[in-house]
Amino acid sequence: MAIQPKKHEMPVQSPELRARNFEEVALGYTEKLAVAEAQRCLNCKNRPCVEGCPVGVPIPEFISKIKVGDFGGAYDIISTASSLPAVCGRVCPQETQCENKCTLGIKFESVGIGRLERFVADWHNARSSGNFNLPEPNGHRVAVVGSGPSGLTCAGDLAKKGYKVTVFEALHLAGGVLVYGIPEFRLPKSIVAREVETLKKYGVEIETNVVVGKTVTVDELLEQGYEGVFIGSGAGLPRFMGIKGESLKGVYSANEFLTRVNLMKAYENGASTPIMRAKSVAVVGGGNVAMDAARTALRLGAEKVYVIYRRSMDELPARREEVEHAEEEGVKFEILRNPVEILGYDNPENRRDPKNGFVRAVKVIKCELGEPDERGRKSPVEIAGSEYEIEVDCVIISIGTSPNPLIKDTTKGLEVNRRGGIVVEERTGKTSKQAVYAGGDAVTGAATVILAMGAGKTAAKAIDEYISKTDT
Repeated sequence: MAIQPKKHEMPVQSPELRARNFEEVALGYTEKLAVAEAQRCLNCKNRPCVEGCPVGVPIPEFISKIKVGDFGGAYDIISTASSLPAVCGRVCPQETQCENKCTLGIKFESVGIGRLERFVADWHNARSSGNFNLPEPNGHRVAVVGSGPSGLTCAGDLAKKGYKVTVFEALHLAGGVLVYGIPEFRLPKSIVAREVETLKKYGVEIETNVVVGKTVTVDELLEQGYEGVFIGSGAGLPRFMGIKGESLKGVYSANEFLTRVNLMKAYENGASTPIMRAKSVAVVGGGNVAMDAARTALRLGAEKVYVIYRRSMDELPARREEVEHAEEEGVKFEILRNPVEILGYDNPENRRDPKNGFVRAVKVIKCELGEPDERGRKSPVEIAGSEYEIEVDCVIISIGTSPNPLIKDTTKGLEVNRRGGIVVEERTGKTSKQAVYAGGDAVTGAATVILAMGAGKTAAKAIDEYISKTDT
């Protein structure tokens, strides 16, 4: 049978419909589509796709199960490596990881590994009774700080080995960036809640509204009898540009904007959480978070949404799929542009004018690409005298985040780098402090869900080895 050169299309909502609702954009494969896509897999003996997966999912093995219609068997295989398959199938950048290594991708489009993982997870979740064999307790306790992808993965892997794991979450709901950062239309919160409930069934305890570093310190957790601590507190401290006008009303960090909408449900009618429903919005940045903010602004009713990015479309760091979805929905890209000032409304004749102090426009300067920087990306060079204004009433800054310094400032002997990231041994996730491990965005700064999961998995293995040695 001849190989189909392209992936089977993912069914999606139409752009016209989805741009004004918060329902999931991608609708998922049917059983027929999943089997057909699985048939494209060459089942390579050297398994290069597994090499590209940060958590080492046995990809050819689970796809082989799909080929014969054994979807439950496929889920069992995935779950040996991943605690969050329904999440990963939706938000992982497969195109730069497992699918990038796919042998079929040398000549044709790679196998839709992420789409197949999502299908299997959704199929299982729709049919699972939630009953499974619990591991025998081993008598050891571990504390996990943060319930994002790295923390949940670490907690899940340790719980499956019999550890008594307690996860401490600063917010009122578990999930970390999965619930406050990623919009409902990309990752329904019911999916995250389901994954969290599965971990609870393994015996993982989750304590919300606990700010480690304030409510309790890492040192105090160790004093309370936890034999190991994993820090997966994420990177929730937003960065700003330092330009004039960033303090005007109508300027948000992407972190605040998305948290209000996603976690606090500001998009719902009658929500108590305030959010600005702007007519014209500028989003500064070009990553996945910028795409999320831009597409969210559309769904809140914006008539015009601009993404302002200082490099070209070729350098845009966001997933190609997210960029394409944004373009289809009507987001306009102001490429090779850099904001130099946010301009506010000011009526000198009426100091009580309610518009005073609000954003009216963003001034940008045109750029061209110069020599590559230390990471190999061409550096933007501003073109003198090319400034112009874009009329907007809201500006969302999405140029990255860094770890909150609270844990660093309250934990003696914890080494951090100049950007505030916790310094760890790459192979183990071990920090400079005994019995304390770290991973995810708290170490790297803002990165992908799957890389955070990989770090949590690495640390769980190292914590198990550490406690096992001290126990003998």
